[in-house]
Amino acid sequence: MPPLATPSVLAAWEQGRALPPYRRALLLLSAVQGGTLEQLAELAIGERDARLLHLREWAFGPTFQALAECPACGETLELSFDVADIRLPVAAQTDSLTTRVGAIQLRLRPPTSVDLAAAAQQPDAAAGRLTLLARCLVQAEQVEPPAVVQDFADLPAEVLDAAEAAIAELAGQANVQIKLACAACGQTWLAQFDIESYFWSEIDAWAQRTLREVHALARAYGWSEAEILALSPQRRQTYLEIIHQDGAV
Repeated sequence: MPPLATPSVLAAWEQGRALPPYRRALLLLSAVQGGTLEQLAELAIGERDARLLHLREWAFGPTFQALAECPACGETLELSFDVADIRLPVAAQTDSLTTRVGAIQLRLRPPTSVDLAAAAQQPDAAAGRLTLLARCLVQAEQVEPPAVVQDFADLPAEVLDAAEAAIAELAGQANVQIKLACAACGQTWLAQFDIESYFWSEIDAWAQRTLREVHALARAYGWSEAEILALSPQRRQTYLEIIHQDGAV
């Protein structure tokens, strides 16, 4: 694993603990790959999650371990899969999508983190859904007879459903589903994989572990946090082993 223990990533973790998930993701990308939060927030979420997936592979390797609960019998499943199993090809990411339902034709773009944040600020799920759909709408027109749709909210439910399906397709890497099967009862289902929350949980565990190492080394040697973090992970581990062997901790 490459040396992830840098002050910038720890600072992103510290700041992100009190923030919503999408802001945490942007902080991590900014800390490691650069770019302002404003610039990263304008990325399509498929592109954002593709970058997160690449960053996670770089930091912790290609293998994922997870748990899932069977919705039928409650059995706990232990999952193991590789990044190649969930990575979508770049060609799968598109800038827009046109869909038609009856006489209504819609052209939609992929959602961004800004769009998701705006939807999350709405008072309920229904309002959030409509906000996201409206923000991602590039054009809506009635084909027969030709007319421009004036109010997106007045469109029939089936048109809104089609728009939602199109946006899910445009989400690309942010809309990864894993097919699961329960050995206990035979139930099969699709589970959404969220790289945003999965990667953050790993970063949180890494940060807690790193700070415990800093604490132990600072207490044993009197070094500052900056001095300890400047050491490679391998050298820190060697010092920790020496401390334990000598009974200093």
